[in-house]
Amino acid sequence: MKTGRLFSLPKDERGVAAIVVALGLFMLLGFGALAIDLSHIYVARNELKNATDAGALAGARFLYNSDGTVNTGANQRACDAARDNRSENVVVEVNCSQTADGVERGHWSFTTRTFTANPSTAPVDLWDRSWAVLDADPNFINAVRVTARREATQIASYFATLFGYTGFRQSRDSVAYIGFAGTLEPQDVDQPIAICKQSIIQPPEGPYTCTTGRMLDSGGGTTHNSGAWTNFSQPCETASPPTVRPLVCGDGNPNVITLGEGMGTTGGVTDNVYRRLRDCWLELPDMAKDSRDYPVETWSLTLPVIDCPDNNPGPCSRVVGAVSLDVLWIKQPSTDPPYSDIPLQMEGWECSIWVDAGRPLISSLSVAQRVQCWSQFATTFNLRTADGTSVAALTPPQLQKTIFFSPSCEPHEPRGVTGGDNFGILAEIPVLVQ
Repeated sequence: MKTGRLFSLPKDERGVAAIVVALGLFMLLGFGALAIDLSHIYVARNELKNATDAGALAGARFLYNSDGTVNTGANQRACDAARDNRSENVVVEVNCSQTADGVERGHWSFTTRTFTANPSTAPVDLWDRSWAVLDADPNFINAVRVTARREATQIASYFATLFGYTGFRQSRDSVAYIGFAGTLEPQDVDQPIAICKQSIIQPPEGPYTCTTGRMLDSGGGTTHNSGAWTNFSQPCETASPPTVRPLVCGDGNPNVITLGEGMGTTGGVTDNVYRRLRDCWLELPDMAKDSRDYPVETWSLTLPVIDCPDNNPGPCSRVVGAVSLDVLWIKQPSTDPPYSDIPLQMEGWECSIWVDAGRPLISSLSVAQRVQCWSQFATTFNLRTADGTSVAALTPPQLQKTIFFSPSCEPHEPRGVTGGDNFGILAEIPVLVQ
C-alpha cells in the first residue's frame, strides 16, 4: 500500500503560488501606503484650510477704516493670521500682497457665488441702493480672499516614496465676507429705542434711505409710529415703563441682541420714559447749546431696527439690523401753541427770520415768525410723516411728545455680526462664504 501527501502540489505549481502571494503582499503594501498617505494629505489639507479660514476672517474684520475707506492693512492682518495657523507644524506659505496667489481684497457676490479681486480703497455709498445693486457692484469691497500653499515645504510622503513620490504640493483658499450689522454685542446700541425699518427704507421693501427725516410718532398724533421703546429683552418680555426707563441714558443694551428674534417693544409715548429721554438730551455734556440751553448739534445714536409690518410696533418685534441716526429735536411733552419750544439753530442751519432780527430771544419773535422758523427747520431737514406730509403742516397738538430724527449717511463704526439688512452700518464680525 502506497502512502503520500494527498494535497501536495507539483513543484512548478508551488512556484506560481509563491509569486501570487508575493504580488498580493506587494499590492496590499501599496494600498496600505496609499491609504496612509491619503489620510496624511487629508489632515494636512484641513490644516491648510484652517489657516486660510483664519486669515480671511482676520482680514475681513479689519477691512474698513472708521471713515468708510478700505483698510489696505487688512492684507497684512490676513497674512499674519494665516501664518499663525500651521500645517504639520510648518508655517504655511502666503503672499501678503494684493495678488491672485496670496491675499486679496475684493467683492463677493451671493448671486453668482464669485469673488472679484479689487484693490480699490474708495468708500461706496450704502444708502439709496438696493441689496441687488450692491451685490452686483464689484467696487463694493466686502470680502477678503486668502490663498495658502505647501510648495517649498511639501506635505511629506511616507510609503508613497516607494513609488517615487517624495512629497505633495497643495494649496487652499478661503473667502470671508463682511456684511451689515445683525446680531449685536452688549453696548452696541445706545438708547432703549427701536426704529421701524419701514420708516427708513423706500417702500415697498426698497433700499435704505437717509434723504427723509422722520418723527418717532410719524403720523403726527395718529397711530403710526416710526419706532418703539424697548427693554432689549430676548426672549421678549413686556416693555413696561419700569423696565425701559432705567435704560435711558445708560450704557446701552446689557446683553446680546440676537438677529431675527423678537425683542420686548411697546409703542406710544410712555410719558415718564419720554420725559427722562428729553432731560437726558438737554443735559448732554460737551454739546453746543443756544441761549436757552437747547442743543444746536445733532445727537448721534445707534439703535436696533425692528420689523413693523403695519408701521406700528408690536409687543415682541423681530430684530432685523441696526441703524445710526441723528436726533434733531425732542419736543416738550405738552402742547406748544406759541411755538416757543422750537429750534432756531441746528447743525449749521439758522432760522433766517431770527438772524435778520439780530438773533434776539425767542420771546421777541411773534408767533407767526416762530411758525415760519419751524417751517424752515422742517423743510431744511425734510421732516415728514408716514404718509409723506411735511411736519411743517402739523398743528401744535400733533407735534407734542415727538422725537425728530434723520437717518445718517455718514460712515459708521462697524457693529455686531454679519447678517442684518442694510441700514448703513457694516458689521464688525465677518462670516466665511467659501
